[in-house]
Amino acid sequence: MKELDLILKNIKNKEFLPIYFFHGEEPYFMDVALKSFENDVLEEDEKAFNQTVVYGKDTTFSEVLSLARQFPMMGDKQVIIVKEAQDIVLTEADSTALKLYTENPVESTLLVIAYKYKKVDARKAFTKILSTKKMLFLSEKIKDYNVSKWIDSEIKTLGLKAKPNIPTILAEYLGTDLSRISNELQKLKMILKDGEILDEKIIETNIGISKDFNVFELIKALGKKDEVNAFKIAHYMGKSKTHAFVMTTGNLYNFFSNLILFHTMKGESPQNQAAAMGINPFFLKDFGEAARFYNLKHCTRAISILREIDLKSKGLGAINMTDNDLLKELVYKILHIDHYKVQL
Repeated sequence: MKELDLILKNIKNKEFLPIYFFHGEEPYFMDVALKSFENDVLEEDEKAFNQTVVYGKDTTFSEVLSLARQFPMMGDKQVIIVKEAQDIVLTEADSTALKLYTENPVESTLLVIAYKYKKVDARKAFTKILSTKKMLFLSEKIKDYNVSKWIDSEIKTLGLKAKPNIPTILAEYLGTDLSRISNELQKLKMILKDGEILDEKIIETNIGISKDFNVFELIKALGKKDEVNAFKIAHYMGKSKTHAFVMTTGNLYNFFSNLILFHTMKGESPQNQAAAMGINPFFLKDFGEAARFYNLKHCTRAISILREIDLKSKGLGAINMTDNDLLKELVYKILHIDHYKVQL
């Protein structure tokens, strides 16, 4: 949720909107915002009188709005937080009441609503008013291919130092569950000593991700056309059941897409190449080595292979093939790309 940093900054500066209505499929960003609203708006001695937290299954919007129209006791601001608001049955009467309140909210009330796992109906009048007043906040799922970038950003936010390949490894193993990823990073922050660099060994010891058998090592083996290691890694990944197949194919797609860029930008400065590819310059040497084995035609074939395998993973053109079988087929076809004829 792109507005999250600004919301957290405004909370710190005690600059509030009268209503914050969060909705969308990604609960993590809402949870972060709600935690700050719950902990950082009022002083501890004010919370007993002026802070109320309710859950959707235990309340109605009529009750919530009745609380919101009350005035704070012995203070300037009261905070009403509604968690799991998607569990509230939204009647027409509720929609009308919400419309009236959003048109004229009580300034001494800070009303925070978390409507999780789906979007609120954009056709409702109160939704349109919230949107116009910039009090409606959409929390969307991060695309699979952007998770490693998000992890890299979180690592920097936590003040940690990590090897450049760590975000890719964590994304491939932990998937798109941002809450789980955040918890693991917080755990690593407590474990790491000052100045210690987060590497594969620390990841393996504390999270259980193998430093030798992961998508990053698979890409390196394929890039070198190291058949023995590539099949060994693919076999382990397929058997371990801890690697998301879609993340593996996504990372391979990014690799070959970037390898195309590497070929087309031959002669450009390393800084320009890395910027265009969206990678750390540290990885350029891997692309330089891979370029010796995969020319432009090979790269486009590899992407076609990945699309074919992706369709098979969805049941098109494959019968009873496991992710393990698909991964082995994918690795075989990429390693023997000179002889592979695209089937699409």
